[in-house]
Amino acid sequence: MRLNLSAIIEVPGGSVPFQCELDTERLDFPSVRSYPRKPFAEGRVFNEAGILRLEGTLTAEMICVCDRCGEEFESRKEMPLEAVIVEENPEDDPALFTLEGNEIDLDEILSTLFVLDMETKFLCREDCKGLCPTCGRNLNLGPCGCRKSLDPRFAVLEQLLDK
Repeated sequence: MRLNLSAIIEVPGGSVPFQCELDTERLDFPSVRSYPRKPFAEGRVFNEAGILRLEGTLTAEMICVCDRCGEEFESRKEMPLEAVIVEENPEDDPALFTLEGNEIDLDEILSTLFVLDMETKFLCREDCKGLCPTCGRNLNLGPCGCRKSLDPRFAVLEQLLDK
């Protein structure tokens, strides 16, 4: 979605509101299976003393796969949006977004902010115990029947226990 900002570029204090859904094709993460609804963003772009700023919120509902136990779970992400928009970006600063004429590519800005704010690990819960490395049982469902492996430095002592 292209957002025309010509009405506020030369008007300090002016603002342009926006509401849009993000295309999920650009939001591909290995641990995200699907988006039941498209991520939704709303906010405004405003001129603050000659500097264009974007602010708002983005909400996404996702079906994810836990990186520890492999179970699917629902996750909701609500994140604040903040960006600075400039006419030129001579140093290619990744924190700044560039005007294209009098417009911005809102999809590109919102997708970039979403990707940069995404978690690096997806966990079904903070205390997820994961899988048993021996039998593969989900340890969140209870302990497995595997014998705990001892430190190899104690192998000689383990032989004493076997007798």
